Amino acid sequence: MSIVVVTDSTSTVPAEVARESGVHVVPLQVVIGDDVYDEGDEEVTPERLAVALREKRAVSTSRPAPTVFADLYARLADEGATEIVSIHLSAEVSGTFESALVASRGAPVPVTCVDTRQVGVATGYAVESALDVIGRGGSAAEAAEAARSRAAAATSLFYVHTLEYLRRGGRVGAAAAVFGGALAVKPLLGIVDGVIAPQAKVRTAAKAIARLEALALEAAGDGAVEACVAHLAAEDRAHAMAERVAEQLGDRLVPARTGEAVRCVELGGVLGAHVGPGMLAICVAPVLDLDAPSA
Repeated sequence: MSIVVVTDSTSTVPAEVARESGVHVVPLQVVIGDDVYDEGDEEVTPERLAVALREKRAVSTSRPAPTVFADLYARLADEGATEIVSIHLSAEVSGTFESALVASRGAPVPVTCVDTRQVGVATGYAVESALDVIGRGGSAAEAAEAARSRAAAATSLFYVHTLEYLRRGGRVGAAAAVFGGALAVKPLLGIVDGVIAPQAKVRTAAKAIARLEALALEAAGDGAVEACVAHLAAEDRAHAMAERVAEQLGDRLVPARTGEAVRCVELGGVLGAHVGPGMLAICVAPVLDLDAPSA
């Protein structure tokens, strides 16, 4: 049997990992003014996105249509796939999972769609766990369950310079009830049950970043863990955070598949459009024992 993994571009799966593992990445779209780009296009760089956001140009995002997934599933079946596991960001913040699910119903081979109820790097960790199961000879159902379990165990936290971009995109959710109109505060947010939820409210960026690190280290627990720092137009701060987190986690830290102790990435256009320049995020994901019996 040939089980193929599909994901979307927000998962930030490293290009080399996707290439070596045969993961197929479906891009979401970024819309700047009247121009529409697939996430990952060279024309929609993080720098260009940051400039557009700062200039208050119209920036929005769009999910892939079900036909995009349907065409991909059919092509993979033609190429020899006997089953497909399609792993995506939270259905609470994007319609991408819904598009994949709709397409799966008419696919020529069985497709298991996974709503990770996460965004960004945590979805990527779910993909990697599914790949591990498949690599050990596991079934598509087992790979999907591993993806769900890894995503559920992960903690995604992020600091935004302002809530304005989340407010513009309609993604601020429950945070609005806590922070209200006080957009001058430095919000610390997280992904809880698939939605953006407030974690803390601080008055300075330095305090927000320190609190972000403390919460991430607490969430890491005592076992083996992977960690990744993401940013938009905040490279120096991101690398400094990655170094501090690596030092704090010490021997518990499992290096990324790309070789770094703590992977450090700049967000793509889709997530970046909603959080704005200056955003810092950290994801910690305990490494699960895939050989352990189910409870």
